[in-house]
Amino acid sequence: MPKIKTPSEPQQATAPFAHRVLEWFDQHGRKNLPWQQDITPYRVWISEIMLQQTQVATVIPYFETFMRHFPDVDSLAAADTDEVLHLWTGLGYYARARNLHKAAKQVSSEHNGQFPDTVDALAELSGIGRSTAAAIVSIAFQQPATILDGNVKRVLARHQCVEGWPGSTRTQNALWDIAEAYTPNHRSRDYTQVMMDLGATLCTRSKPLCEFCPIKSDCLAYANHCQTDFPHKKPKKALPEKFTHMLIVVNDSNEIYLEQRPNSGIWGGLYSFPECKAPTAEITEIINDAPPALRPALDSINHIREIEQWSQFKHTFSHYHLMITPVIIRLNHTPLTIADGNQHTWFNTKAPGKLGLAAPVKKLLSKLA
Repeated sequence: MPKIKTPSEPQQATAPFAHRVLEWFDQHGRKNLPWQQDITPYRVWISEIMLQQTQVATVIPYFETFMRHFPDVDSLAAADTDEVLHLWTGLGYYARARNLHKAAKQVSSEHNGQFPDTVDALAELSGIGRSTAAAIVSIAFQQPATILDGNVKRVLARHQCVEGWPGSTRTQNALWDIAEAYTPNHRSRDYTQVMMDLGATLCTRSKPLCEFCPIKSDCLAYANHCQTDFPHKKPKKALPEKFTHMLIVVNDSNEIYLEQRPNSGIWGGLYSFPECKAPTAEITEIINDAPPALRPALDSINHIREIEQWSQFKHTFSHYHLMITPVIIRLNHTPLTIADGNQHTWFNTKAPGKLGLAAPVKKLLSKLA
């Protein structure tokens, strides 16, 4: 990359950074999002967790449904985990939902249902990091606190042409320093919101709308016509592939067997199909490699009415591709001893219960229905 040039307009000739963005917010900022109404620490917290790595348009219906079911932290703390995960189904990154539920219990039991009002105290709750804690403090309590979510990182990385991937410690520390230097001591709620708005509506990943930006006059990336070069992308590496067969066992009442996954690992606490990792696509090997919980149902050919194998498809995580081969096994009865000791259910697609489901499981259940 060529040497970065400073803007032609001297920085000292412009109004302070915070003044310019707040002036823009007064005219163009978003002020009618659901979580901006009836502001409480609880509502701000729920919205901030949902908005992590998820777009506003996607979050809005989930937020509204969540608020109807759990209007306050005590109702969330008292809820069943399956119900929480059920309402989260489709949002992804399910550790957020598990931590949300855990943090609600902490607030309810350890803080008498009242959210702490400092960044340090909030950051001690499950799933709340430094930036999320600062968002709660600045929006709900209207106290100065510096945020640095993905949108803010992009705005500041471009404004100052900050080198490096924002996920690296060195680059992230540099961005925190800039963010703290720009954070004003007044209008804390509005400043936090406008910094998120700038990244979401103007300083977007591709095709940023620089001509409307209130800080373009001293933006180094704009001056050097290299906006899309910042922030730097994460160094690429090929994602490995893992393979699994999902065993979709259907009983004689057309109900589908699901079992709850362990709390740790992918899809923790969600309901899914049992899996096996047969070395080939041979049905006999798949059945022989089935988890012990299923073997009472599959150990006799008399129990099985039909076996069908669907085409493999790919589900991508941040660190690997999971290649899934669905195997439909239709039984001529409903086993009584299946998965003895496991948390499991026979799922009725016509009357689904309130269960948290992994995205590919939900997709396959829809196809079956």
